[in-house]
Amino acid sequence: MNLKNDSYVIYLGTKNFTEKYYKDEKGWLKISARGKVFRMTAEQVLNHLLPAVAEVKPNIILKVTHKEEANQKE
Repeated sequence: MNLKNDSYVIYLGTKNFTEKYYKDEKGWLKISARGKVFRMTAEQVLNHLLPAVAEVKPNIILKVTHKEEANQKE
């Protein structure tokens, strides 16, 4: 099982929207709720995720999936 950063997909959002974060060969990507693609640094990804992990912002939903698990479900 691959446990490197690029083997995970992170979903962050509320009941009304979801953003997707993942790492490819060039670095981190964010797919906005409207489908726009943004390149991000690792620090920018952390800046988006840490408030949700620390529960500073209420009603934020954080889900992390492993790409191998996602492929098996399809």
